[in-house]
Amino acid sequence: QIFDAFKARLHDSNSKVNQVALETMHKMIPLLKDNLSPVINMLIPAMVDNNLNSKNPGIYAAATKVIQALCQHLDNYLLLQPFCTKAQFLNGKAKQDMTEKLA
Repeated sequence: QIFDAFKARLHDSNSKVNQVALETMHKMIPLLKDNLSPVINMLIPAMVDNNLNSKNPGIYAAATKVIQALCQHLDNYLLLQPFCTKAQFLNGKAKQDMTEKLA
């Protein structure tokens, strides 16, 4: 339930709220690690969809830090399917970023 509400903040139209949500997620990942597995399929699309293609440099930087933290602190098998799905359907620099993470 907490992450259902948090997910909405990752899509917030207010860029400051969106950026703070991403920065907060970056701080939570090392603490929660693999305990994020039940919600990872919901969170990755919320973190990646608009944020990696954002023209706002703060949001883009925060989103890339979140992706990096996921790769660093979670088992790769948890990330493989959501990253593949995102890399397949994204466009622009988000597609490039996700493809590089998959490689």
